[in-house]
Amino acid sequence: MVAATAAVLRARDAPYLLEPLELADPGPGEVLVRIAGAGMCHTDLLGRAPGRDGGAHGRDGGGDRVPKPVVLGHEGAGVVEAVGPGEGGGLAVGDHVVLSYDSCGLCGNCRDGRPAYCARMALLNMAAVVPDGRPRAFDQAGSPVHNRWFGQSSFATHALATVRNAVKVDPDLPIELLGPLGCGIQTGAGSVLLAFPVRPGESIAVFGAGAVGLSAVMAARLVGADPVVAVDLHASRRELALDLGAAHALDGADPDLPARLRALVPDGFHYALDTTARPSVVATAVAALRTTGVCGLVGVGGQEYRLDPTHMLMGRTVRGIIEGDAVPQTFVPRMIDLWRRGLLPFDRLIRTYPLADIARAEADTMSGTTVKPVLLP
Repeated sequence: MVAATAAVLRARDAPYLLEPLELADPGPGEVLVRIAGAGMCHTDLLGRAPGRDGGAHGRDGGGDRVPKPVVLGHEGAGVVEAVGPGEGGGLAVGDHVVLSYDSCGLCGNCRDGRPAYCARMALLNMAAVVPDGRPRAFDQAGSPVHNRWFGQSSFATHALATVRNAVKVDPDLPIELLGPLGCGIQTGAGSVLLAFPVRPGESIAVFGAGAVGLSAVMAARLVGADPVVAVDLHASRRELALDLGAAHALDGADPDLPARLRALVPDGFHYALDTTARPSVVATAVAALRTTGVCGLVGVGGQEYRLDPTHMLMGRTVRGIIEGDAVPQTFVPRMIDLWRRGLLPFDRLIRTYPLADIARAEADTMSGTTVKPVLLP
């Protein structure tokens, strides 16, 4: 067993508690990682969300979407301290790694090089449980704690990850800042560079200038998209979007937003990326497209979207995008190379917090005060 300290969420309306835990030794296909930094993503806020229809166990309003108690965190980075028996995926003690999403490696989509659409994506990432059901973390009373959120649960000093979701990186890099490359930055940049992909001279509107949206803005700039338009409610984020490469930044609360978008690109945008999961925003994004335009949805929400059927009839496409269509083992190194060359300055989005200040980091995430909090154990 391995001693660790983790931010444990015991109920969706409870505060995080820093607690000592005992982690099982890594098993086959697993690695133990000492966490140097872990990004906080809006997906982690699902830990506070009720189950669908009001509750995970029916319509009584008392259920949780994520089982409790749980350790969240899915943008971890750190140093390998132990490797389980058997095939270690080329990883060794002392390796620096970025942790991303988990996948089975066996289903049709995984074999086709599309692990983000793994047939077991929900089970391996959102359920926060080990597939075989054996508890892998225990509190001081000996009770099990869920610790497999996105194959890592990295709001902790140590995380048990899999060799599939650990990406080896150079040891000279600032490992404490690299965790967001495993999800938020990957999702935004990958949507533009891989999922669409945007070509030079094509137009794109990005709705929501958080970490995902701003990463999309940076990626759109580096491929020569024109124009790149960002939409957000926060003036500070609109200013940052302009600084990072957007040609225009519009107020999402402007009642004339559809007309302003149409004035910028009269024929409609080639691409729109929604990071908000708000039905009214998605409808605006789809309406802003040209015929044959594509709207990508990366936000996590539980509401229905209502779209004008004539927009779809005229050739527009609406598609979901998971993790930017990225294969972390190849895309994380690509993003690092772009960062080294000054083309993807994701570090400008980051503000660090001690792990003990996780409540403040969460509040700053929800208010929009901080674009990308990174927790330092």
